[in-house]
Amino acid sequence: MSCLTQSTSAARRLLGCSAVTSFSELGAPPGFLQSSAWRAALALVVVFVMLAVTGWTGIRGTKGDTDPLGSSRAAWAGATFHGHRLPDPAVGPHRIAAFFAKLRKADRLRLADRYPLAVGNMAGAPATLRYHANHRALDRARAVAERRSHDARLTPEGRQDAGRLMHRLESLMRPGRQILSFDPAAGGRAAEVFGDLTHARRVSVVVPGVDTNLVNFERTRRADTAPVGMASSLYGAERAARPDARTAVIAWADYTAPAGIGVDAAAGQLAQAGAQRLTSMVGALPAGADVSLFCHSYGSVVCGVAARELPSRVGDIVVAGSPGMRARDAAALHTDARVWAMRDADDWIQDVPYLELGGLGHGADPVDPAFGSRVLSAAGAEGHAGYFAHGTRSLANFALVGVGAVAGVSCASDDGDCAADLA
Repeated sequence: MSCLTQSTSAARRLLGCSAVTSFSELGAPPGFLQSSAWRAALALVVVFVMLAVTGWTGIRGTKGDTDPLGSSRAAWAGATFHGHRLPDPAVGPHRIAAFFAKLRKADRLRLADRYPLAVGNMAGAPATLRYHANHRALDRARAVAERRSHDARLTPEGRQDAGRLMHRLESLMRPGRQILSFDPAAGGRAAEVFGDLTHARRVSVVVPGVDTNLVNFERTRRADTAPVGMASSLYGAERAARPDARTAVIAWADYTAPAGIGVDAAAGQLAQAGAQRLTSMVGALPAGADVSLFCHSYGSVVCGVAARELPSRVGDIVVAGSPGMRARDAAALHTDARVWAMRDADDWIQDVPYLELGGLGHGADPVDPAFGSRVLSAAGAEGHAGYFAHGTRSLANFALVGVGAVAGVSCASDDGDCAADLA
């Protein structure tokens, strides 16, 4: 295959060769790289490269996967408690909250222990009860992973993967961790809370991008490049920015993210499904809390798709390292929330074609002045995953937005008035 496909670093990452580094080497006329024809051609090239490398995978199937969460929900749906049928979770978080409020603490714990996955993922159930239920569910999943790590029927790689998962689940079970949601199926999904969610007046939600699953939910090295580290960094920065603020931060990896850079990452199906889950989660947060979304990489696609359906309590949507928000401009998001964007100078995402063609690609560049977002400084951030690193202007800006001190943010040099009309 020709190295013509490598005129951007994004394409180079797909093929890994570097014989040709620009169209000018192939005799392209001056200005071709900036033309709309070039961008359309490049989009097609990248599509074909991804198809050649990954195949047309679409949404990853789950055929053959067990569904422990579905089984727990089915058991809940068919059960009675003290002679009465349990409520359908579909009745909404307010009625679920009212149901649990009428129960004694011992009865709430009994239901959580009997149906841990159902209660642990039930919108409207008290947050502390969900933490308890998910601890039980994590312990059950850990036991399964431990058995698999010694199963001679698996390949050595399979046993090694099971061992890694077991250690990750053990980490999530450590005292003090607040797991708001957990689903062990396939690659797994989870969300973790930092701070007191029940009494928070401001809630920040970190929405991560590709390669997010249970194993990658947190990292030991470069911890702030994984969802747990991102949320922990943001919570610390918010506490430093406004110590008296009643804040909570959620590391929200409760959607199926694309695995690597492939067709799933260029398409919108996973973002559509993730947007529905995000909207549902935000709608079930404690009443009265203002919400800000911090959306990284493909997470910004999820936030862009969700924007029009998000509750009015979402006052700010911040995207970093975005490949697009599935919109031509901020107005097309149809949201009353303020839309902020940032990108550091050496983030490779800037090489991705910012357009949509045949369902692939995610639309206009959110940091382009024509998009209409408020462009924040990302000074100090390095690469595509460095926005939540301690000491960066990007993290400081996130924190100011999260605590509502938006008048103090630092704008990008080419958008010096991004906060001019904010009190």
